[in-house]
Amino acid sequence: MFALRPHASSLAVLAMCVSLSPVADAQTPTPQRTPVLVELFTSEGCSSCPPADALLGKLAAQPIDGADIIVLGEHVDYWDGEGWHDRFSSPQFTQRQKEYGQRLNIDSIYTPQMVVDGTDQFVGNDASHAQTSIQHARQTPKLHLVLSRPTVAGRRVSSSLSSASPIPSDKIRGDLYVALVDPTDTTEVRGGENGGRTLHHAGVVRTLQRVGSLKDLSTGNLSFNLSAPANANLFQMRLVAFVQQSGPGAVLGAVATNITP
Repeated sequence: MFALRPHASSLAVLAMCVSLSPVADAQTPTPQRTPVLVELFTSEGCSSCPPADALLGKLAAQPIDGADIIVLGEHVDYWDGEGWHDRFSSPQFTQRQKEYGQRLNIDSIYTPQMVVDGTDQFVGNDASHAQTSIQHARQTPKLHLVLSRPTVAGRRVSSSLSSASPIPSDKIRGDLYVALVDPTDTTEVRGGENGGRTLHHAGVVRTLQRVGSLKDLSTGNLSFNLSAPANANLFQMRLVAFVQQSGPGAVLGAVATNITP
């Protein structure tokens, strides 16, 4: 078990000095762009987190040539006893962060924490590190994943995932994950460290589910269903799928699509 450290290090003060200017539409990836998965572990109860949430929003606007940046905002629950309950928080995301902590040899988990492609972690509002890490990650070859157009029935989203590229035999232990994501959300916080502030979030993960293994994908299309939260607006959400070495380890491929009527 790692101790929970509520504040990021003092390096976060310098993070927003690097400007990331959007140069492409997040909805129109091109074949030349390599998918890069960027996860942010954050909380509405953490006063250091709003700048990291803002950075995640800038990354979602695709500011880095050659990278199709897919963002996931995962709200942890260990801040919920500090005067404000984050409506997006889940122990599932706290557990995922702990697993990264063990895998990446972190003394203690903290917020805000950003993880790029499952291999590089740093203070979540360090824009310079984020840019360097994403530029490095986009040079790593990835599986070409393909999502079928999602269909909606009630609160259930159905789709299928396939790979248009061969799956190396040494990567067969990978896991397949799918997520339902709000591209943006806004909360009026009435307590805790951010009490009285209006917080803006990007890529908020509402549902995250393991749906199989990479071995399953090697045999053809993998069909899956996801249930959306009752208060989610499905037709404003995105469906994200990614393959990750067990551990959790390196992200081997990722893809995202809008959910449309």
